[in-house]
Amino acid sequence: MRILLDTNILIDFVARREPFFDDALKVFELCRQEKIDGVIAAHSVVNMAYILRKNFTADELREILSRLCKIFQVEAIDLRKLIAALSNRDFSDFEDCLQLQCALSLNADYIVTRNVKDFAAGKISAVTPKEFFKILEVF
Repeated sequence: MRILLDTNILIDFVARREPFFDDALKVFELCRQEKIDGVIAAHSVVNMAYILRKNFTADELREILSRLCKIFQVEAIDLRKLIAALSNRDFSDFEDCLQLQCALSLNADYIVTRNVKDFAAGKISAVTPKEFFKILEVF
């Protein structure tokens, strides 16, 4: 099974955001143990660098993001994905639509996010971590 992790799940893990950290950790562990194939969008790395720049030193942040790129496959953003996201009027949030384009490109089974409603118009099911655990029948 292949999932795309939304940026909010990645930040929950890296920043240890409560009350979301434990679920993010469980998703990470499933990916790290290769029980599922976890993928992140390239622009998530950029967004995280910007959002977390006040939480970590530049060197710490580079190390954290480098580790993420070793744990997860990183799906690139290209012109086709950009045009598709810009053309999709069903999404009000461009970044979420880019996440969807990455998930579609890699044939993801699910997008794991805390913002399920933002992906309601997508062709791939968006689920919370807890919903994902129920699907897998774990935890």
